Amino acid sequence: MYEELAMYIDGEWCQGSDGAGEDVINPATEEALARLPHAAAADLDRALAAASRGFAEWRVTSAYDRCAIIYKAGELIRERADAIARTLTLEQGKVFGEARMEVMVSADIFQWYAEEGRRAYGRIIPSRIPGARQMVVREPVGPVAAFTPWNFPAVTPARKIAGALGAGCSCIIKPSEETPGTAIAMVRALEDAGLPAGVVNVVFGVPPVVSEHLIKSPIIRKVTFTGSIPVGKMLTRMAAEGMKRTTMELGGHAPVIVFDDVDVDKVTSIAVAGKYRNAGQVCVSPTRFFVQDKVYKSFVTQFSEKAAALKVGDGLEAGMEMGPLANKRRVEAVEGFVSDAVACGAGLSTGGERIGNQGYFFAPTVLDDVPDEARIMNEEPFGPLAPMQPFSNFEDVMEKANGLPFGLAAYAFTTSTKRANAVSEALESGLVGVNHCAISFAETPFGGVKESGHGAEGGIEGLEAYLSTKFITQLNS
Repeated sequence: MYEELAMYIDGEWCQGSDGAGEDVINPATEEALARLPHAAAADLDRALAAASRGFAEWRVTSAYDRCAIIYKAGELIRERADAIARTLTLEQGKVFGEARMEVMVSADIFQWYAEEGRRAYGRIIPSRIPGARQMVVREPVGPVAAFTPWNFPAVTPARKIAGALGAGCSCIIKPSEETPGTAIAMVRALEDAGLPAGVVNVVFGVPPVVSEHLIKSPIIRKVTFTGSIPVGKMLTRMAAEGMKRTTMELGGHAPVIVFDDVDVDKVTSIAVAGKYRNAGQVCVSPTRFFVQDKVYKSFVTQFSEKAAALKVGDGLEAGMEMGPLANKRRVEAVEGFVSDAVACGAGLSTGGERIGNQGYFFAPTVLDDVPDEARIMNEEPFGPLAPMQPFSNFEDVMEKANGLPFGLAAYAFTTSTKRANAVSEALESGLVGVNHCAISFAETPFGGVKESGHGAEGGIEGLEAYLSTKFITQLNS
């Protein structure tokens, strides 16, 4: 029914040495699934020592042999997809179909990095010195500390673990304590694929305690984090004290610009699917909807009708299209956004309230004519809320779209190639989707600009994040 919870240190599954831990809660029932162990300081020190030894072994393992192990882990994840997806739904809440798709994407990520790790090429530079040979080589940066959130328990650990392993690094990962089972299941696949002890280690605990202990250790040479902007800034400052490389994939507040030349029925179907995926708990979720005047009313009406028709319930039940929010905090947060928007003068087109009294279910919500001063137009809601605003001209909407300090994802819908090119160039965002919402693949870079972070995961950029560049010049005698 649910994954057996444990930490993984130096090739052994273990509990914490001081007995500390916490319950993992099913967001659909509010019942405890299992007890998760926490790492004491001694456990973290063991993981650091193991990562150091694991790096020494893994970095000299040929890229060919590393590929075979990582690729095999991807195959095992595919074979176990149903079981892992069930674990994911139990601990995170998203519907089973979404969970299974996430697991399969994670297998793609492992297998893509397995292959790409064989192509971490250097180069020869022609020398101006007679008899000298000039070489650029790429080397793994060192042991990695990775921290992942609860909203995508498979994909975010996969990106970080597979990227590190593909480059030849070892890794200590701390997945979210609220959704630990999925990452544990994927690490079991790596173990069964023959990964040497110490190359990947899994720990849990009080997040600021674990992150400080790991990042301040001289063993760690790279920090990668997916999560909130305030925490990302804190970890970046901590890493800077040791001049450690960082990749920060932080929050967003994605604008969606809908021009008046679109097929409203088609675009609302695409946008509703994108907005309410994982109950809106997606860092690249379409969030601030700016719709041109001519089609504004029809867009709001059709979007609201389709949102209201979504079937909300336990993600393991057949036919469900949206599951619960992941925890009680999110329910309280989205309630606050709705009440603030309405108090500011927004209309409530549909939803706006909790569903039932058991589980963290919240109705898909559409807010109409939301004023600029409402919190939801300025802060990431991270929930099933879609605020709508009309706009008249290109310049005004671009000013609003780029007006926040976030720059992770942005979307636009138009049938005009000229307008599509113009909006793509004008948006200040690391990811731009035009006429669709599919902006993340194993082979493409994923990352933001401005306060949404720096660096990228996925694609060749994701591998380069775990590699250092060394220049060698050799004069032959």
